[in-house]
Amino acid sequence: MSRRMVIMLVLAGLFFGSIFAYKAFQGYMMKKYMSSHAMPPTTVSASRATALSWQPKLVATGNIRAVNGVDVTTEIAGLIKEIKFTPGQIINTNDLLLELNADTEIAQLTALEAQAELAQITYDRDKEQFAVQGVSQATLDIDWSNLKTLKAQVEQQKALIAKKMIRAPFKGRLGISRVNLGQYLNSGDKIVTLQSLDPIYVDFYLPQQNLPQVHKGQSIVLVIDTYPNLIFQGKITSINPKIDSETRNVEVEATLSNPAEKLFPGMFGIVEVQTGSPQDFITVPQTAISYNAFGDLVYILKAKEKDSKGNTVYIANQKFITVGETRGDQVQILKGLEKGDLVVTAGQLKLKNESLAVIDNTILPSNNPTSNPQNE
Repeated sequence: MSRRMVIMLVLAGLFFGSIFAYKAFQGYMMKKYMSSHAMPPTTVSASRATALSWQPKLVATGNIRAVNGVDVTTEIAGLIKEIKFTPGQIINTNDLLLELNADTEIAQLTALEAQAELAQITYDRDKEQFAVQGVSQATLDIDWSNLKTLKAQVEQQKALIAKKMIRAPFKGRLGISRVNLGQYLNSGDKIVTLQSLDPIYVDFYLPQQNLPQVHKGQSIVLVIDTYPNLIFQGKITSINPKIDSETRNVEVEATLSNPAEKLFPGMFGIVEVQTGSPQDFITVPQTAISYNAFGDLVYILKAKEKDSKGNTVYIANQKFITVGETRGDQVQILKGLEKGDLVVTAGQLKLKNESLAVIDNTILPSNNPTSNPQNE
């Protein structure tokens, strides 16, 4: 019985041993097969990190506003007798724009002037009589009071007639007429817009933390998509002494020369405020940055070997960086990169640490510091 037991155990050991040996051999062959059929290198584009001159600046959206701008209206009601302006023309201060019918007021003025002349004659005569005790002081005082009252009424009537002569409050360019000859105007009705276009203001807002970087007289540059090839220059003329309690932004006003009148009130553009001297910074295309919750990173390539076609195969490794400002397609690197590092600019989504990669720069991402995308 014991001999049979030993034989059975030996046979069982040989059986299970052969199974384990087969599994081990199978694993070895699989590992050998996988090692000989590794994943091919990933194709990426890459460029060297370079040190470029970087102009520190603040960027904001600005709204253009006229130094003087108003919708001309009438203070009193009346019927339009004559229109003296042409839409779009340039006018000077106090130029007559429109005349309302003032026939009734002019007739009343004539009557008041006649009464004032009579009051003056009466006062002069009683003054001579008072000198010889012909009238009392009270009579002379009443004559003087009547004369002053009538003169005041004459001036009041002249002012009323003047209000029916609508004049330009300042020099500027007129807009489209909103009235017609013979139309009855009510008080406050719009007649025409009048805008002073040269110089012109641009208003923009900056965060309160940027307040120490701006000051009166500082130069600004305005870029507007209406004229993509033009740059408008100006200077800061006023900084609001109050911070907006809701946005924590400060309003800044700059004045620009506009002799060609290319800028109109209501336009908007990008305002750049230069805040210091140019400095050198490591820069890379924005497409090279991978943003995630753990920090911003790039992939650095190191040469490893040559493939069968003679192409250099690189090893890709992640490197965490600290980014700064952006301009156009470029981003400023404050920490983490050295000048000359070979950085992956496209295709990094297919990479991980120790991935193999080959470079194909047939198509490169844009790296323009003054990129200005156009609407398509």
